[in-house]
Amino acid sequence: MKRIFKISDAAEAELLCRHRSGFEARIKSPSTFTRTRPPTFRFSRGLCDQIPSQKASSFLGILGLFSDNPSYADVTAREKLSKDVSALADRLVRYENDFDKFIEVLEEEGVSLLNRHRHGYAFLELLKQLGSRPQLALEVFNWRRQSESEICMIPEEYVKGITVAGRTKNVDIALELFTEAVNKRLKRPSTYNALMGAYMYNGLADKCLSLFQDLKTDTSCRPSVAAYNILLSTFGRKLFIDQMEAIYREMIEQNLSPNLKTYNTLIDGYLVAWMWNSMEKTFQMMKAGSVKPDIRTYKLMLRGYAHSRNLKKMEETYNFVKHHVDEDSQLVKSMIWAYYRSSETDRVRKIENLMRLLPEERYRPWLNVLMIKLYAQENCLDDMEILINEAFEHRMTVLSLDVLRCIITSYFRCNVVDKLANFGNRAQCAGWRIGRCLYHCKMVMYSAQHRLEEMERVLKEMENVNMDRTKKTFWILYKAYLSWGERHKLDKVRALMCKNGYGIPVDASSS
Repeated sequence: MKRIFKISDAAEAELLCRHRSGFEARIKSPSTFTRTRPPTFRFSRGLCDQIPSQKASSFLGILGLFSDNPSYADVTAREKLSKDVSALADRLVRYENDFDKFIEVLEEEGVSLLNRHRHGYAFLELLKQLGSRPQLALEVFNWRRQSESEICMIPEEYVKGITVAGRTKNVDIALELFTEAVNKRLKRPSTYNALMGAYMYNGLADKCLSLFQDLKTDTSCRPSVAAYNILLSTFGRKLFIDQMEAIYREMIEQNLSPNLKTYNTLIDGYLVAWMWNSMEKTFQMMKAGSVKPDIRTYKLMLRGYAHSRNLKKMEETYNFVKHHVDEDSQLVKSMIWAYYRSSETDRVRKIENLMRLLPEERYRPWLNVLMIKLYAQENCLDDMEILINEAFEHRMTVLSLDVLRCIITSYFRCNVVDKLANFGNRAQCAGWRIGRCLYHCKMVMYSAQHRLEEMERVLKEMENVNMDRTKKTFWILYKAYLSWGERHKLDKVRALMCKNGYGIPVDASSS
């Protein structure tokens, strides 16, 4: 939706005058600002005379401070600015929960900061340093825009404010700031990008696309690669792969060259959608083109190979970027899952090597359960019991019958019924979900060792937990008594089976 905004002549004159001084300064010193894009607006020649040369020179110095290739003096000025802002940021964080004191600090030190650094980049740096506390940064931005300071806000401040509002899920505030920037003639392509990013972050794909259409019809701005990248990410997160690919084709048709962010976003979208062939095709296109993969690209591919269980390419990619991956716990976990779900002969060793890369400061229940199942499947009984004991010590409750069956099967294969009985008692006390399979397995194992009295005690255990006897329960009893010649007890079991309508086994080999 297109909006029409008005601004007073006086305010417009002041704003244009300030930007004129900076624009002329860039023209006079092209070697310092070779990468700075010229503004898309025009100036009235007479307005420039209102700006003192000293202020123009100051503005030039500040622009040099944030140029791509700063001189030593610029680096020194940048460090001084960062130090001044850091001191204020620390005090604001200290009074984060005391709003009155928070505002008092801003009134005292915020104004002083503006006076020492008479440009908008001081508060831009402050918002950057408060990035980990977006709500706090938004409060600072609101104070800045409402403060009665002669230092006018710059477009970059509004861009940062809109971004922060999006991070705090205040989409309405982000839109309000965008409108305010438009009213003040501070609208830039980056302003559109910031609001599109806010919509993307909050999952508002329709609004993001609508704003993009507004940008395309705005004669003063032109969609950049960044705008297309935001749309690609928006659709990729929503698994709208057809729309994501359509945006990419439109970008190519507009003669915009995809950058590294573009390809990484495409790969990420295909990864989330589990479109492994498209993911691989995009990766190979990068390797063959001018935009080469970076560490993030390889990390995305590594995660994709892990999820698709392509262990060969996963291991090749891991060896290529190993030193960067070892510090990424999420990627290490993905590789562990890949090996766990595979049929690799030495998967236990590989998983144990990866586990050493994970921080040891906290207990991970999911990893404990996974390794219990893995050791159970591989008949590593001692290792399995060590982890089971750790689970009991951490008072972890397991409710998955699949895990219980793996443990029981491991004890059964190793023929250690006493250890199975001990595990069952401890698991029951710890609140684990105990199924009928545990009791049936103990009965079978006791029967195999001719420990019929202990087998019969299992029936009592089932009664204590209100677990009914099933057809399988009676069949286990029938086979046990038949195998060991207990004719009297065998007749009783036959009678009970007929009474419950289970029928009588044809022979002892029935199961």
